[in-house]
Amino acid sequence: MSERPLVFSCDGDALVGVLNVPERAQRLGVLVVVGGPQYRAGSHRQFVSLARALAAAGFACLRFDYRGMGDSAAPQRSFDAVDDDIRAAIDTLMKAVPDLDGVVIWGLCDGASAAFIHAPTDPRVQGIVALNPWVRTEASLAAARINHYYKGQVLSLGFWKRMLAGEVAIRRSLAGLAGAVKKRLYARHGRQDGAPATRSFIDRMGQGWERMRGRTLVILSGNDLTAREFADFCRTHPLWREAMHAGPDFVEVPNADHTFSRREWKHAVERVTVDWLRERTSSSAPSVHRALP
Repeated sequence: MSERPLVFSCDGDALVGVLNVPERAQRLGVLVVVGGPQYRAGSHRQFVSLARALAAAGFACLRFDYRGMGDSAAPQRSFDAVDDDIRAAIDTLMKAVPDLDGVVIWGLCDGASAAFIHAPTDPRVQGIVALNPWVRTEASLAAARINHYYKGQVLSLGFWKRMLAGEVAIRRSLAGLAGAVKKRLYARHGRQDGAPATRSFIDRMGQGWERMRGRTLVILSGNDLTAREFADFCRTHPLWREAMHAGPDFVEVPNADHTFSRREWKHAVERVTVDWLRERTSSSAPSVHRALP
């Protein structure tokens, strides 16, 4: 296996990446798109470990900094405006490994969202591995806080013990709950501030989701608000609910936080990713379907 740095161009700006290539590469490569604000190594070197695990399993992998992130040039930009960066990175990966037939984009958080947005624009994208995709609006955050935080607190014996011991700031907790309820009610009546812009990036993600139907792996953390928002979103939005039943794989890593910071969580993600990629490259392998948590 080789590991080497790369510098390549996107609209005249220099992007920095690291390429891992096995001795005998599979015909499907992997492009890691970072979730911001992050750079190509990832939290606790998550992407370094992933790229090496993929190469050891036979999959060439490029992880890179899109413009404005890490060591790449130009002003910082939003995750929904990196189509050109992803395209340039795919160009670079396929030029460096000429035998590739296509790529899978692997992304965490808004890196996963960027992958969905880019997918319909590039026929070389043959799949997506999406970890804790970002679909946040004020309404989704409010609903997730109510459903997965405040309800859990109320039902927790430890919470009531801390409250009776004076260890809980009651006024602040009630204010937070009231704020979450207010935002959720406002959203139900169509009064959510900034909704048109937010719906725009989610609609673009939906187009990518449809294109990747049957070729998408979603990995969710068991203990992460962003993951719970995405799961709730899929259950309540017709387009995504339909896609759920069309075959994409869902896997939950129990108790994991947003960036899978423990070694066992990180390695679990690597194993699931490698197994799924092997299934995609084996015509005789059966499909794997797992329930959305």
